[in-house]
Parts: sequence; structure tokens; C-alpha cells
Amino acid sequence: MDFISQRVASLAVSQTLAMSQRSAELRAQGVDVINLSVGEPDFDTPLHIKEAAKKAIDNNFTRYTPVPGYLSLRKAIADKLRNENGLDFAPEQIVVGNGAKQELCNVILATVNTGDEVVIPTPAWVSYVEMVKLADGKVVEVPTGIDSDFKVTPEQLEAAITPRTRMVLMCSPSNPTGSVYTRPELEAIAAVLARHPQVLVLADEIYEHINYTGNFTSMASLPGLEGRVVVINGVSKAYAMTGWRIGFCAAPAPVAKAISKLQGQYTSGASSIAQKAAEAAYTGPQECVAEMCEAFRRRRDLVVRLAREIPGLKVNEPQGAFYLFPQVEHYIGATAPDGTRIESDSDLAMYLLDRAHVATVAGSAFCAPGYIRFSYATSDDNLREAMKRIGAALAELRVQ
Repeated sequence: MDFISQRVASLAVSQTLAMSQRSAELRAQGVDVINLSVGEPDFDTPLHIKEAAKKAIDNNFTRYTPVPGYLSLRKAIADKLRNENGLDFAPEQIVVGNGAKQELCNVILATVNTGDEVVIPTPAWVSYVEMVKLADGKVVEVPTGIDSDFKVTPEQLEAAITPRTRMVLMCSPSNPTGSVYTRPELEAIAAVLARHPQVLVLADEIYEHINYTGNFTSMASLPGLEGRVVVINGVSKAYAMTGWRIGFCAAPAPVAKAISKLQGQYTSGASSIAQKAAEAAYTGPQECVAEMCEAFRRRRDLVVRLAREIPGLKVNEPQGAFYLFPQVEHYIGATAPDGTRIESDSDLAMYLLDRAHVATVAGSAFCAPGYIRFSYATSDDNLREAMKRIGAALAELRVQ
């Protein structure tokens, strides 16, 4: 008898986590795999943040936490939003959860009804579509491509919005493309959204500080969208705190209250120790953030240069995050040395893992077939070796 619900059976497995697991299995067998599949900074959590966590343990911050998070942390987040982004969110409008991923899902579950449409520009992070499916919503994809730096236009957005549209989900800097919208570009998008007051805007800003443009605009700061933007952010990327699992949403008060109600029924408050560490991240010295961003910029420059030297890859220059998203259609239909045919970007990603021992993620996982994602959140030496292996493996393919 099948005891699995249709809700779970219909979900796709996260291909980023699946590829990371597959590469870990190969490494356990003694294979020298370079992992470019996982979106995780390779830096250690800064010392002052770790010290704050140790102090929290010594001070017995070991009991249940308030569902929306410690007030001191929510105040620190409110200060960050005000000082860095010019946003006026009260602590009561902020909910802290087990990573930005949970807060994204919380927002969707708390606001999307059965049949509601959620507009998502693609390529898009692997979990957005699945979260909307969990809420019984309908995803409306708005495809973009490398020639437009993977940015949706106001005209595309206007054409995608219908009376059934409940939400538009934006991500800048973007996972998987690294694209960063400029303020004028976002203002043009906001002008479209201003004409549709029934639409909530969900702004995933987790890569805010891994940004090489020198400027960042939060969608919640744009005119015409007052009271309609939910901001998602957290400490995982900027402070190298992926394992601490602390993210937050800042939302209109009724939405924040609904999210807290939902969270209270299935996870309650996030880790007490991790919250005190996150508080130290937001209130402590910020030089570590700039230093890590500069390292990612250097790696971006390196991996873009090396990728452009590989025939058949179409490469743009991402302006944020730590991903490169080259077009690989040149190799679709090619034949591998063992006679197998590369039928898709997924086949190509598996070929690179098996032949070059480099783990990547197929673009189809991000609703963008014909592309592949490299994460350059690893050392310069690893990147040089990985791109060398990729180039050699692709050169072995017989292109039709």
C-alpha cells in the first residue's frame, strides 16, 4: 500500500542537493570530485559571530524561543533594514525562521490560495516552483535568456499578470544567474506592479551583499509598492552561516502575523544559539562581509575568463551572487566517447560529473533547459582545475 501523499509525491527532488549528494558519494569512493553544485560560501563563520554563540550557551540561551524570534534579533534586523536599505519595518513585522528557505515557504503558504497564480521570472531557484505547488498555486513562468542578462522586462511582466495573479516573486541578485537589477530597472517593474494592487511582491534578497555593482535596491523601497512587499533575507550567504539556519521575512503586519501563526504550528521558534549568533552578525563589525564579497568578485572574474576560453560555452558576466550560468546548447545532441548521446543539459551535467569529476547543476532544474550552473564559491585552485577538466571533457564530445 502506498502511504505517500499526492502532495509530496508530486514534488521534484532538489537537483542542487541531489547533485551535491551524488558528488559526496563519489568522494566517499575515493573519486576526486570538485563540487561546483552547491551554493555555499567556503569561508568559515567570522570569529566574533562564533564567540557570540559560545557566550549564548554559557549564558543559558538554551530554552524555547519566541515563535517570531528573539525581540533583540528582530530589533537588530529592523535597524539593518532601516540603515542599509531605507526601509521602515517594526520588529513586529519581522519573523525569524530556520533559514530564508523556510521563510519563503511560509510566505507562500500563508498568502497563496488554491488556483492563485504566482508569476516567477525564469531561470529561477529550484524550490520556488515546488513551494507554490505545495500551496496549490499555479506557477506562471516568464522566461528570460542570456542575451538580456536573464532580466525580465516590464512588458513581459505586464503580459504575465492576470486577475488571478496573487504574487510576483523576484530575486536580485539572482540564483542561479547572478543577475542584479539596477534601480531604474526595478522602478520600471514597480510601475507595472503599481497598476495591479491585488499583487503581493515577494522579494528574495538573500544575496544582497554578494553584489559587485556597488549598489543594491530593495524592492520594498520602490514607490508605488508600499505595504505590498515581503522581503526575504538572512545570514547564510553574507556571513558564511549556512549551517546556522537563520533567515527572516519582513512583511506587512497582517502577513507577518499570519506567517508567525503558521510557523507556530509546525516548527515554532528557530535555534536560540543560532539567533544570538545572527544578532552578533547584524550588530557587529561588517568588514568580513566586504572581504568575502571581494573574494567572490575575484573568483567571478577568474571563472568567467576561463569559461570564455572553452569553445561552445556562451557566457555573460554576472553582477552578483556566486554563480555562472553559461548556455550549453552547442553540446546538446553531441556524442560522448562511449557512444552515448547527450540529449539534455541534465545529461551534460551527469557527463561532466562522470567524465570530468566536476559536479554542476543542469539549467532545467532552474526552469531553464540548455544552460548549466557553476557555483564559484570555492577556492581559486579548485576553479582552475575544474574549468580545465570541464574544457577537456567537452572537447571529447563529438558535436553534430
